[in-house]
Amino acid sequence: MRRLNSDSIPVSIPRWMLVAFGASGFAALIYQVVWQRVLFAVFGVNIEAVTVVVTAFLAGLGCGSLLGGWLARAPSTALLRGFGTLEAAIGAFGLVSIPFFHWVGDVTLPLDPVARAMITALIVMLPTTLMGATLPLLVGYLVRSTGNVGRAVGILYFVNTAGSALAALAAVLFILRALGESHSTFLAAAINLSIGSFVFAFGVARGAER
Repeated sequence: MRRLNSDSIPVSIPRWMLVAFGASGFAALIYQVVWQRVLFAVFGVNIEAVTVVVTAFLAGLGCGSLLGGWLARAPSTALLRGFGTLEAAIGAFGLVSIPFFHWVGDVTLPLDPVARAMITALIVMLPTTLMGATLPLLVGYLVRSTGNVGRAVGILYFVNTAGSALAALAAVLFILRALGESHSTFLAAAINLSIGSFVFAFGVARGAER
């Protein structure tokens, strides 16, 4: 008889979780597009500015993944509650992000370019670290539920990146043109806040938390 390993066990991921994480990726890409435009307008557009913003965005996602992985390993961590809290925090930041970026730009105007670049990186890494922590928490929840790592990571990463790809197309063709920068971030923030509320209402409150 052939022995089954954990990767051969089907993973049953709740449909709401797939929708929520796909929507999370959709919102994240809207933020990336809008924040880049705003930061370039505030701090200038040159190869150094582009490098700082892109590097900070990716570094924040990476640091968030490490943070989320550390939280997911802690037996006492309420993973769904943590995911919902992160989504709500991202949405709250999104609501004030554009005025905040402009305020930081005004305050740091007298500083030298290196100091401004470091501050720009820090303010971008703050929300992107929260974004990066969401995947490890959901994967940790599914691993606790099913014991399967590979399928959980693959499926969640697929729906998240699919949501981001859809947002990239929608942002260029419709969202930014129709809503502008501020209202586009409001849309993304509303998505994050809705996800956080939904997770608490239908995941945690109904006993899905482990």
